Amino acid sequence: RYWDYYNMTETFTDLHERASQKESFNHLYDIITSRENILLAYRTIKTNKGSKTPGTDGNTIKYIKKLSESELVKVIQTKLKNYHPKKVRRKWIEKENGKLRPLGIPCILDRIIQQCFKQVLEPIAEAHFYKHSYGFRPLRSTHHAMARVQFLINQSQLHFVVDVDIKGFFDNVNHPLLIKQLWNLGIRDRKVLSCISKMLKAEIDMEGIPSKGVPQGGILS
Repeated sequence: RYWDYYNMTETFTDLHERASQKESFNHLYDIITSRENILLAYRTIKTNKGSKTPGTDGNTIKYIKKLSESELVKVIQTKLKNYHPKKVRRKWIEKENGKLRPLGIPCILDRIIQQCFKQVLEPIAEAHFYKHSYGFRPLRSTHHAMARVQFLINQSQLHFVVDVDIKGFFDNVNHPLLIKQLWNLGIRDRKVLSCISKMLKAEIDMEGIPSKGVPQGGILS
């Protein structure tokens, strides 16, 4: 519903349709840094309970709420002109098997910036993704995956499931291959790719600059 409020529905729909036709995109930066896209990102982040979690600078969404809309847009547009993300806060959470999962929590302003990128890149990526892939995608959930499995059982008489998990997937994503894959999806705006590369290399507090992986907990991951 926020898409319409900020007049972004037509833009995102157009990106998806063009991506479906295998078009390339060389001027995404201007869309990402537009006033409407930034305010949409802020509204989306504000409604997320994670917005109350501080990053390494100690700030939460309360800090952003002090800014006017114009001030926020200006801050983000200025920051992106020579983008350098702040350190990512490391937090460990316990998994069901008792092991620990590392989360990487960016500062609140960097989270809004990541949301700005996600909103524009997602329609392009969605046009290329496999129609029966259900993880980490908009308007899809485990319930859709279960419905698909039930359909295959009933219609195709398939009764075996292979359960596969890639150990430490997020932590071992190859950065150059990821950027190359974005390029292959048609994302050819070098400013955008440069900013994403900097996000990938954002220093993790107490651990240093990562050579691989994307932070679990990062919106764009």
